[in-house]
Parts: sequence; structure tokens; C-alpha cells
Amino acid sequence: MRTLAVTQNITIDGVIDLAGGWFAPGDDSAGLAEVNEVLQQQAAGADSLLLGRVSFEDMRAFWPGQSDDTTGNTNYLNSVDKFVVSSTMEDPRWQNTTILHGDLREEVTRLKRRPGKDIVATGSITLVHELIRLGLVDEYRLFIYPVVAG
Repeated sequence: MRTLAVTQNITIDGVIDLAGGWFAPGDDSAGLAEVNEVLQQQAAGADSLLLGRVSFEDMRAFWPGQSDDTTGNTNYLNSVDKFVVSSTMEDPRWQNTTILHGDLREEVTRLKRRPGKDIVATGSITLVHELIRLGLVDEYRLFIYPVVAG
């Protein structure tokens, strides 16, 4: 069975919300070269992303249009299989995306049973809390930034 890994960026005081602008993924000038290397290793070991609707829409609004990305994140995110959990979305408007409308436990268990590499859930904290509650998470990968956000 495939591994479902939760990946979160987190400050030392436990904040995971990117909206405050406390970290800049892909910005080597901010001393994040090591983080980027680990993220690329993670991408090489994963062929699926599992996202909640809000995180998916945030990513869809940003990544597909990037043309000067030197990290490889744009190519990876455009090509990887994306699974978005939503009861309202009908057209994901991003290639390689499947909408999961059914029972979360059944849908994720089905994904984990398919052949392939790791499945990574990132952002999507409401979804992640539910995955944890359902006992579906196999691994946690926390990127802890030396920042106090609040």
C-alpha cells in the first residue's frame, strides 16, 4: 500500500498558515536551499498530491502560470496527479486533476491501494485534520522554520 505523507511548513510556534508571508518556498536567497533539496527529493518519491479545495485553488491560481521557476516546482505540480477533495467543485481547470466527491475514508483508501509512489497532502489543514482523525496518515514531514509568527 502507498504511503500517505502529510507535509507542512510550520513556524517554531506552530503556525502553518502561509497567508502571513512568513516563508518563501523556492527562494534560495532566503537560505532555503536545503529545504528545496528535500522538497525535490520528496517530489521524486511522490506521484500524487492530495489537497483540499481552498489549497488547491490557491495553488492553481499561482503555479500553472509560472514561467521563471528555477526550482522545478512548476513542472512537477503541472504534471503530478492531483486529487482535490471537494463537494462543490465541478471543473478543476488544472491538468491531471481528479475531484474526490465521495466518502473520504473510501476515496483515500482506494488511492493508497493503487500502484504508485507516495501520496502527499500539503496545506489543506482542514483536510489534514480529517485524515488524521480517520487514521489515514502514514507519515508526517514538518518543515520547521526558525520564525515566530504569533
